[in-house]
Amino acid sequence: MPAEQALTVLVAEDGAVDRLLLAQIVRRQGHQVFTAENGEQAVALFAQQRPQLVLLDALMPVMDGFEAARQIKALAGEALVPIIFLTSLSEEDALVRCLEAGGDDFMAKPYSAVILGAKIRAMDRLRRLQATVLEQRDQIARHHHHLLNEQRVAKAVFDKVAHSGCITAPNIRYLQSPYALFNGDLLLAAFTPAGDMHVLLGDFTGHGLPAAVGAMPLAEVFYGMTAKGYGLAQMLREMNAKLKRILPVDMFCCALLLRMSVQRGAVEVWNGGMPDGYRLSADGALLGVMASRHLPLGILPPERFDDSTEVLPLAAGERLLLLSDGVVDTADEHDRLFGVERLRDVLAANRVPAQLFNEVMQALEQFGGRPRDDISLCDIAMFTAQDRVPAPTLYSDSGRSSPLDWSLGFELRGESLKRFNPVPYLVQLLQEIHGLRPSTGALHSVLSELYSNALEHGVLELDSRLKRDVQGFADYYQERARRLAELTHGFVRIDLKVEPLGAGGRLIIEVRDSGAGFDVCGELSRPEADQQLSGRGLKLVQRLGSNAKWSDGGRCACVHFEW
Repeated sequence: MPAEQALTVLVAEDGAVDRLLLAQIVRRQGHQVFTAENGEQAVALFAQQRPQLVLLDALMPVMDGFEAARQIKALAGEALVPIIFLTSLSEEDALVRCLEAGGDDFMAKPYSAVILGAKIRAMDRLRRLQATVLEQRDQIARHHHHLLNEQRVAKAVFDKVAHSGCITAPNIRYLQSPYALFNGDLLLAAFTPAGDMHVLLGDFTGHGLPAAVGAMPLAEVFYGMTAKGYGLAQMLREMNAKLKRILPVDMFCCALLLRMSVQRGAVEVWNGGMPDGYRLSADGALLGVMASRHLPLGILPPERFDDSTEVLPLAAGERLLLLSDGVVDTADEHDRLFGVERLRDVLAANRVPAQLFNEVMQALEQFGGRPRDDISLCDIAMFTAQDRVPAPTLYSDSGRSSPLDWSLGFELRGESLKRFNPVPYLVQLLQEIHGLRPSTGALHSVLSELYSNALEHGVLELDSRLKRDVQGFADYYQERARRLAELTHGFVRIDLKVEPLGAGGRLIIEVRDSGAGFDVCGELSRPEADQQLSGRGLKLVQRLGSNAKWSDGGRCACVHFEW
């Protein structure tokens, strides 16, 4: 029978007759026996032979059974070596002393072969159960070590991806307190070629490797499309489609994606499932909330995904506070949540922006909360043009320049105007011209401004003077979205002409629209103090390009770049 497999048994008894009797009983049950006359011999034999079970007389010369039991248990370590005390003692205190010394059971004299055999089998079951538990524990420890090592590798790779942008820019302060080694929160930041800043705060379902699986491709899309000058809508569609394709149905990514533009004095926001973000003045006053209006990334199929964004004014010195739900979902011992109201109280009481993170974390600690999730905080100040870090330029060739004598016509109509931004494609094409590569940022800014003017003020006939104040700013972009959704006709045409010029060349950009035109001279003559939240684009184009001029009543803009 499996339960009666042969054991090695140590019998320690100072009486020769009892010792021989016990040894004979144990041998008849099929076990191997070692014998000792006193406690000291028993300890030495145990150290030498490592028996699996010990029968130990309590009262022996040289070293009694109580001390021998303590030393044997110490030598056995984590392994369970059952000790059955052999005793003629009957007082309760003496029997308790046997158990406290390390004994697992005791047997009274005179000895019964049947009872002794039953006790040996019971102790063997306990011994094998303990061995199984220890083996399973070691397997779990090895598995845990393996998982931790995989997470460290994933974290090392991801940190290189995540920190390749401008997360260390002087206008960004952030705090990430991980619930796991590789947490589910994701914070990315990068500059576009035109000098705008893209920031993404994401929160994946789960922790560890499942979060890493989605974070890697999301970061790749974010940095790649930002560097190429894509807008938020195009980036969001690509992110959502990729996550929907690769993630299991129970995984998704809550995300807050924003674009900060110094040139426009604005922030464009998309919030899908993240807690409210906050617009704050330079001294910490609450200016507005960036609420979630969308489902997280990776849930909806591409045809149902909503990429509409919200555009809000943001002046120099004003700030954005972004946070993950680990902050508001922190719970106390009574399972009460920290919540939005307590967070707003902290914001209202803050007087020194640099101390805001500390004050939030102190409030969480005083609340007595225990985080249920990762905690991420990000405070972003509206930067100036001098703070800008150039985006990495992505070249698509091996160093050979394209021909310097060509032209291209590109016209968008109807549905294309609603869904397609040609600027990143055209900038990528123009990067084939080596002489223009140092001007990639200026090219992107000029093309973006000319296309935006042609679409918004030409085709959609929006008046930029609507953006005279904060409310007008919001009304302007709401009206823009409405008119774009209802658009049925109109066009924007972009013509590029590249020609040799001396030792270099010249690029001529011409952008024409189907609108009614506008008073170019009147707009350019307006003092900057009167422009407030509008009217900056024309002067930006004049400053970045050469020989910028408008014709056909403002319906056609022409700008030169020379190298």
